[in-house]
Amino acid sequence: MTSSGMNMNSKITFYEEKNFQGRSYECMSDCSDMSTYLNRCHSCRVEKGCFMVYDRTNYMGNQYFMRRGEYADYMSMMGMSDCIKSCRMINMHRGSYRMKIYEKENFGGQMSELMDDCDNVMERFSMSNCMSCNVMEGNWLMYEQSQFRGRMMYVRSGEYKNFMNMGQSSMRFMSMKRINDSCY
Repeated sequence: MTSSGMNMNSKITFYEEKNFQGRSYECMSDCSDMSTYLNRCHSCRVEKGCFMVYDRTNYMGNQYFMRRGEYADYMSMMGMSDCIKSCRMINMHRGSYRMKIYEKENFGGQMSELMDDCDNVMERFSMSNCMSCNVMEGNWLMYEQSQFRGRMMYVRSGEYKNFMNMGQSSMRFMSMKRINDSCY
């Protein structure tokens, strides 16, 4: 059972300066282009829920997972630029998690199915890479390095035939984590 309405009160506020100073933009849902509201972003506060922030418009480019908390200078903390251009609210998922990962794009090569976190694709499935996936249930974070490290990408229910089309051309995904209640 997926409950997409559970985060109706999700809220993130972006600030142009460090320490929650300067102009701000409050967001309670997805925003595909924040550049009309802020010139730059150096800090943010997540009051409720979880969000993914992106350094390009239309949910493209480098991503970072933001859970409830204060990020007074998140660029230096996370190595991000001041170019947050879009954000996506992550709805809480209740129920099972299921995803098929494929070694090659367009669902080619070796396929493996996940229902729980995988800290190392190479060790667990003997796969050298993950280039496409089909998310049947749940919200997932895919990481470029094992042990849930490095750059990440958010995927929700749907087919992802080619990660390069999502602005992730140079990334290989080596670990996957469910976004569950413990993330909120």
